[in-house]
Amino acid sequence: MISLISRSPLDLTLPVLVSSAGERARLRFLEFFAAQIRNPNTRRAYARAVSDFLSWCADFGVTELTGVTPLHVATWIEFSGRTLSAPSVKQALAALRHLFDWLVTGQVLTLNPAASVRGPAHSARVGKTPVLEAAEARALLDSIDVSSPAGLRDRALIALMVFSFARIGAALTMRVEDVFVQNRRLWVRLREKGGKQHVMPCHHTLEDYLHAYLDGTGLAGEPKGWLFRTIQRGTGQLSERRLEQSDAHAMVRRRAKAAGIETAIGNHTFRATGVTAYLKNGGTLENAAAMANHASTRTTQLYDRRREDISLDEVERIRV
Repeated sequence: MISLISRSPLDLTLPVLVSSAGERARLRFLEFFAAQIRNPNTRRAYARAVSDFLSWCADFGVTELTGVTPLHVATWIEFSGRTLSAPSVKQALAALRHLFDWLVTGQVLTLNPAASVRGPAHSARVGKTPVLEAAEARALLDSIDVSSPAGLRDRALIALMVFSFARIGAALTMRVEDVFVQNRRLWVRLREKGGKQHVMPCHHTLEDYLHAYLDGTGLAGEPKGWLFRTIQRGTGQLSERRLEQSDAHAMVRRRAKAAGIETAIGNHTFRATGVTAYLKNGGTLENAAAMANHASTRTTQLYDRRREDISLDEVERIRV
């Protein structure tokens, strides 16, 4: 068991309260992140929250994992709310609840100290993701120099997120074979949250950009290779390594700055931009939810920023 723990691929540093609780607790702790959480982003967020909380407990004077009480959890949640947003605090509390539930069912603990703790109230009808106007998105795409593999890649990636509402995580895990022809039209295959597979026909603009990218870089002959890759230093050519979300974020910021866009955008901006543009042009909320692979239209409404235009028009009526 010890050798298995030492060879864990999760790159987790065991908190002191866990490492001192015995081999069973250590293994159960690692199993939670390895077996229960498949999404790498959720895993990172949960690991950060759990590590911060257990480190705080140790500093607070808790010497054993069994010594953690609801009062410790509630106090930490209260302190966290002073520096973190309500959604972040709620996610941290969810991480603690799920972990302690897992430790209880594994007979490491007898009670879940986070079960009775309430998180902060939070309700959102509009998301906070920055959104571009259609003209800004068009200007950004047109500003990209596509005389190099990097330019072809960046234009194709941004267009994919705008015209298919793809999440950045799904876009970056695509293989070349996930761009395919069906009914004489180009389609894309996306693997979204929870392992859900989602296929979408390409908008004609996205189809042109993907064809240009695949043909211009020679990727069309590598169906099993990553679709979006890093650029090799010194050569300017695509490498074999997959583009990471941090790389894509830096690229998006750099391209936006070059296009003269002052909005502090991120990867998720283009998903929200695409949904809003679709709805402004007569699309329905139900179809937008299906295209975005949302389980509920309530989630899709967070991406709908048409009300912001109404608010701006109304503000201009204040004539003083």
